[in-house]
Amino acid sequence: MAHIPIEAVPYLESAIYLPMLLIVLEKDYELIERGQFKLKRPYVHLIEEAKKLAQRDLQDAKAYLKSHYLKVVQGERDELFTEYHFHYKQILEVRRYSNIRLRNRVEELLNLYLNKASQAHSAIQ
Repeated sequence: MAHIPIEAVPYLESAIYLPMLLIVLEKDYELIERGQFKLKRPYVHLIEEAKKLAQRDLQDAKAYLKSHYLKVVQGERDELFTEYHFHYKQILEVRRYSNIRLRNRVEELLNLYLNKASQAHSAIQ
């Protein structure tokens, strides 16, 4: 039986995790905008830069998926797991992800993208 190519899995997972990361960044951005910060601009700039980097990576992942005839569709979810359907040509592979794993991975990506944004900002100055 044919399977989803192993080299495609990181792109498929990026299509899962990066939209979640962008939601977190957007919500944090809104909280900072409404918050009682004395100096908002550094935080806002850091989040905006992280969003740009994540959006660029998501665009790249989507382009890869499209060019390789791949698609990700969220399936059923409950308190513990979320199901994702990976489509490749005529193949359907169903994977279940722990909601805790999803949250932890998004948190890792948040750290990664904020660090990248910070480094990009430091390189400019």
